Amino acid sequence: MKSFIRLTDFKKSELLEIFKIADSIEQYDGFLKGKTVVMFFPASGIRTRVSFEKGIYLLGGQSILFDPATLDKKEDIRDVCGYLQNWADAVIVRYPDITVLDKMTKVMKVPVINALTDDNHPCEMMSDLYALSKIRADYLQDNYLFVGADGNIGRAWKEAAEAFGLSLVQSSPAKYQIPEVHCNENLKDAIAGKDIICTDSIPSNMINDFKDYQTSKNMMRLANEGAILNPCPPFYRGEEVTEDVIDSDYFVGYKFKQSLLIVQQAILIYCLSY
Repeated sequence: MKSFIRLTDFKKSELLEIFKIADSIEQYDGFLKGKTVVMFFPASGIRTRVSFEKGIYLLGGQSILFDPATLDKKEDIRDVCGYLQNWADAVIVRYPDITVLDKMTKVMKVPVINALTDDNHPCEMMSDLYALSKIRADYLQDNYLFVGADGNIGRAWKEAAEAFGLSLVQSSPAKYQIPEVHCNENLKDAIAGKDIICTDSIPSNMINDFKDYQTSKNMMRLANEGAILNPCPPFYRGEEVTEDVIDSDYFVGYKFKQSLLIVQQAILIYCLSY
């Protein structure tokens, strides 16, 4: 059994194996029958939580939900996990501090799956790349641009680039540069020659700093022919993206995230099988 904390913990071939499982997900009917998956999610979680819960149900399993604040109790995390693994067949955790997940993996004999930390978002990246593979034959050779500040989504794209060997550039003010990622401060220059443009929402205290980094329909016209816009939800029209670009053919659309369901199912299957 394997945990799923960072994409860079895996070989590219192993991550592509997860995609193969997603392609044949119907073959795994009842895979989680009699199994219990414990989930730690905050009340604000929507997409990742709903798709995980439904995915577990469709595979025949049971999910039990806790607020991640329950991991902040005085009891040592090693002792919490020591008891928890008596009944849980896998644990899915959305928690700010990735080192807590690392500690859990060291003491648990069941898989721990990272559903978002302040450092990364591996399930989201897997879903996006799987969805891209269905609409772009050369998705691994495409040129990726991340428009936004250093944070968990930007670092998640960096992690994905390292794991899959993608070409990734960031565009933002220099002070918000992601460590070890090339940053072009001029968005018009940065977007030229790119195929996949990814954005992240802008914290309120950075709005003024990012006034020249809004992705619009006109800005997308500077990218390669056939380029697409993949904003990380929740996105905000009139801030990091314009109204017209979300209503255009550049936007991959809401159905793009449908892959979360089968990809997260595939991650569970992979982690419980290998």
